[in-house]
Amino acid sequence: MNTRHQKPDKRPKGGLAIAKGRFVASILMPLLLYQSVGIFILAWVFALMFFDYSPGRLGGPILGLGGSNPFVGLKHFVEMFTGTSASAALFRTSLKNTLIFAFLVLPLNLLITLPLAYLLEAIGERLKVIYRTIYFLPVLTSSVGVALIWMSMYDPQAGWINTILRAVGLRPVAWLSDPRAGFLGVPVAMWAVVIAYLWQDYGYNMVIFIAALQNVPHELREAALIDGATPFQAFLRVVLPLIQPTFLFVCVMTMLSSFQVFDIIQVMTNGGPGYKTQVLMLDIYRNAFRYQNMGWAAAESFILVLLVMGITLIQMRILRTRWEY
Repeated sequence: MNTRHQKPDKRPKGGLAIAKGRFVASILMPLLLYQSVGIFILAWVFALMFFDYSPGRLGGPILGLGGSNPFVGLKHFVEMFTGTSASAALFRTSLKNTLIFAFLVLPLNLLITLPLAYLLEAIGERLKVIYRTIYFLPVLTSSVGVALIWMSMYDPQAGWINTILRAVGLRPVAWLSDPRAGFLGVPVAMWAVVIAYLWQDYGYNMVIFIAALQNVPHELREAALIDGATPFQAFLRVVLPLIQPTFLFVCVMTMLSSFQVFDIIQVMTNGGPGYKTQVLMLDIYRNAFRYQNMGWAAAESFILVLLVMGITLIQMRILRTRWEY
């Protein structure tokens, strides 16, 4: 190859490295700034837990802390679990309702999504795409829209659910407004919200389970059936252990989203009737932005974070596997 007319590269070797470094820094800087804002917010919320803080009061010189926003230490936490004030009682009610909601949603979601995914995975590819699309559509719907749809169905007078009950000779139910109505010890209003939430959310987990089931070799299922196992036994003994990492992921993510439920409850019941559907996120929102009691809301947020972390660790401890296929 003739190289007599090629010009030598006179650029300094260090200049290219500097240019690359500047380019990388320019890409990472916005992300670092974004993370810095998030870290500051978390630190701010952590600090507020120890103060009786309200933005409507003029406090000390450092971010308004101190002065008329005094330091109270662990007073908020002691009051939450042992106090007799209305705020403490409402916190305990909200905590109980949050746990009821989350532990209703998780098993019901799994009972719907896993069998449905297993059935859909067994049909033809063309029908599978159609059904998967139909079942996934509620996930794309806004929570406010879902709440309005189900509120119309739960309407005591014009809702089609009560219309069906009247048609078969049963008494209509005030699904969202009767504080005395209950089923299995859970208020009917809570069941109504759970059903609406499940309708919107189940398509997400169904698609994840379908993807996991598609990776399970068909030869393993066929071998189990040839050995005399029933389809249910093949699913329970062969398929389910192989998708256990996905099962763990679904359980953790479903529980996380259940503990953070807010908008669908706010629109459908606003915590009623009689605080039967009041959850922690709704209580935090009211204390922070309606009552301007930021210190109390920050303490509630910290309790919610600890609760979610604890339950997640328990789930990972119980459902984790030490092997993969």
